[in-house]
Amino acid sequence: MDPRVEKIRREFRPKVKPIEWRGDKLVLLDQRMLPFETRYVEARTVEDVAAAIRDMVVRGAPAIGITAAFGMVIALSEKPIDNIDDALKTLSLARDILSKTRPTAVNLFWALDRMHNKALSLASATSSVRELREGLEAEAKKIFEEELEAEIRIGLYGAELLEAGDTVLTICNAGGLATGTGLGTATAPIYVAKMLGKDISVIAPETRPWQQGARLTVYELVNNGIRTTLIADTALGLVMYKRMVDIVMVGADRILLDGHVFNKIGTLNEAILAHEFGIPFYVLAPTSTIDPKSSVDSVKIEERDPDEVRTVRTSQGKVYVTLKDIQVYNPVFDVTPPKYITGIITEKGVATQPLSVNLRKLLKNI
Repeated sequence: MDPRVEKIRREFRPKVKPIEWRGDKLVLLDQRMLPFETRYVEARTVEDVAAAIRDMVVRGAPAIGITAAFGMVIALSEKPIDNIDDALKTLSLARDILSKTRPTAVNLFWALDRMHNKALSLASATSSVRELREGLEAEAKKIFEEELEAEIRIGLYGAELLEAGDTVLTICNAGGLATGTGLGTATAPIYVAKMLGKDISVIAPETRPWQQGARLTVYELVNNGIRTTLIADTALGLVMYKRMVDIVMVGADRILLDGHVFNKIGTLNEAILAHEFGIPFYVLAPTSTIDPKSSVDSVKIEERDPDEVRTVRTSQGKVYVTLKDIQVYNPVFDVTPPKYITGIITEKGVATQPLSVNLRKLLKNI
């Protein structure tokens, strides 16, 4: 074990816990309420878990995967199950329900497949439903711990790219709220660099329409002692033109083997502008986010409620800022071609150009 990883694991103490497992239920920080209110939601059924993912109580690809994994455990606690065959049928139904919640986040399907395969393995070795559930609970906890370790390693690789005094531009929220661990992917190098004595600041775009940058990234960075400046999404070009940014670090919801990256809508804008102004643009994500099977045209980009664009959210509810019946196109994600990406930072190392070659090399080392 790398002693640096253990040191960071011991010393990093996030101010909030986005996900907490309490034996028979998940306690989730309701991210829809931030930063106005700190509220927790309890998920005791598979439908509770599905609703939390679908309605964005929990969001961010790694956090969705962790939540779904524990949802599979919860499936075996909802009602008495007499035998292994019935338990496997229950898990298959839970997997189907959870898989339909957020179609773009590859970690969701990765976690569900891993839990399903673990269930099949356990079922071949025991006839006890209790032992099956205990094994799945241990696997879900392992997914959480592996995610945290991956983020620490991502942080160490990313921190090597940061100099004292640097300003990082990000987008949306790829912090600890999005991963469930409190550390994050795009924010991990910032926290690790701070622990190493480097003074790093962040520029966070608001990230319309859900305002994850304004509501979540600002919230967690400020609470963790990072100097942060909020900007309108439309100010991206100017802050790069004025050299207010030294490096761009963003997360990812899905990375293809050819280097295409699916991430929050607006990521492509940042990548093109960074490319134009000669600013390094890095994507940070665990290898579980890499999709080795899909092509760029086969990935479904989720579209959400048009009212998310027609309105702004306040502590008192949503307020319309345009015509209530105006036609809206509201994609949640966009896709960034590999030519705009300097490198992809994972827990296994940094894949640089050509990404279509070096991502494959990186995966072979796993």
